[in-house]
Amino acid sequence: MATVLQIVLISGLSGSGKSVALKLLEDLGYYCIDNLPATLLPQTVRLLQGEGHQRVGISVDIRGAQSLPALPDCVADLKSQGLDVRVLFLEAKTESLLKRFSETRRKHPLSTLHTDYTVAECISLEREILASVADLSHRVDTSELSANALRAWVKQFLALDQSRLTLIFQSFGFKHGLPLDADFVFDARCLPNPYYDPSLRPLTGLDQPVIQFLEAEAAPQAMYTDVLRYLENWLPAFDRDNRSYVTVGIGCTGGQHRSVWLAEKLATHFAQDRQVLVRHRESSPT
Repeated sequence: MATVLQIVLISGLSGSGKSVALKLLEDLGYYCIDNLPATLLPQTVRLLQGEGHQRVGISVDIRGAQSLPALPDCVADLKSQGLDVRVLFLEAKTESLLKRFSETRRKHPLSTLHTDYTVAECISLEREILASVADLSHRVDTSELSANALRAWVKQFLALDQSRLTLIFQSFGFKHGLPLDADFVFDARCLPNPYYDPSLRPLTGLDQPVIQFLEAEAAPQAMYTDVLRYLENWLPAFDRDNRSYVTVGIGCTGGQHRSVWLAEKLATHFAQDRQVLVRHRESSPT
């Protein structure tokens, strides 16, 4: 009997990009199923194994709300069988979701059950119902992401070694809001700002002139050292807790210079002995 080598479960809030992620999996050759009740997951996986499928993408979300409490046990059971089970949870800020629902003129799935609820109230209820699923997952905040950026991030997710903790460094701009998916947030707005140098303004923290500007100052190096020590002290606790992902948000005002530099510098250090991803929210693909 053939074995399903990889099962990708996609969940998250309505309007957060689940259809984009599932379509990407389909384009990559995954056998995809949309809106599967969680209680049918074990039987479905056995059936697909028997048919010889190697990669499967399944959407499990609020449309099957009654069966969602069974999902954690189903995932644990599949993993105990040695299957490569990955859970991706997409979310977004309420204001971003409201805008998307308004633009597409779609109804929220919960509005048929709660006819007196506003869209914002439906989103709040959905967030509450899905909280236990989010805890199982690699969370991605799609509030500020284009469809292309989301596709790129999902591809990164698929390439990860699930047996190791993944440390994600994400730069962002405070003026665009805090990332929902960050476990830690460090604020680099107190550092000298390259933005005020007209020659550095159009550049980013990936460019050598900006790197030289920041590394010529004492404060950026001091912050780097402090954040590095903090993470080195506490990451072993996450290892012991069997966490699969830890996301470290590094923010500055616009998310272009200081946060990008610090995220890259920390990632370079930890990549020596850990699985690391670097994401720059404000300069993602358009």
